[in-house]
Order: sequence, then structure tokens, then C-alpha cells
Amino acid sequence: MDALTRLREICLALPETNERLSHGEPTWFIRDKKTFVTFSDHHHDDRFGFWCAAPPGEARTLVEADPERFFVPPYVGHRGWLGVRLDVHPVDWDEIGELVVDAYRTVAPKRLTALIDGPAKP
Repeated sequence: MDALTRLREICLALPETNERLSHGEPTWFIRDKKTFVTFSDHHHDDRFGFWCAAPPGEARTLVEADPERFFVPPYVGHRGWLGVRLDVHPVDWDEIGELVVDAYRTVAPKRLTALIDGPAKP
């Protein structure tokens, strides 16, 4: 299975998500409005991978820890987004799944995150 197909399956498994092209690349949205992941096939630079929303501070931490695999993407990096290369290391799809779920949680309304996290505990 190719990287785009696997990424697509992970993104579309989350509640109320859809895919459409944005800036020439497959992009995943929550309720057809808020972007949480966009594929990047050498479109904006020489990298093959994806960009995703990230919780505050996470992108910087990951980029500093492994700059060959993680990067600050153009256009959205200043907003805390994370770039993930899919062509550098063997891809850990469990980790990719966690990054995508984190991206979803970062952007989705609380009602939708509750669907994947379960009810909030008092």
C-alpha cells in the first residue's frame, strides 16, 4: 500500500472528516472546513510527506529531536504545524497515526474529540 493510501485511511477513519484537493494536494478537513492534514508530494519543496496541525510546542520538540524526519513546513509552520517526511526513514505507521490523531484533536471541536477520546472525566 502506498503512503498516500495509508495516510488517507488514517485521516478518513476520524469522525466527520473528508478529503478534497487544496493547493493541488490531497487535504483532509473536519466538517469540510478546518484543515488538519495535507499531503505534500514535492509540491512546495523537495520533500515527500505531509503537514499537520500540532499541539502547542510539539512541532518544535519533534523537529529539534529528529530534523531529518520532521521539519517546519512553509506557509503554516509559523502557526505551529509540523512537517513529516515519508521518504527518509522506514515509516512507523503507528506513530503516523498518533500524529494524525493529535492533529485532529488540535483542530476539531470538543464534541468530536470526545468521540475518539471518550467522555471527559471530572
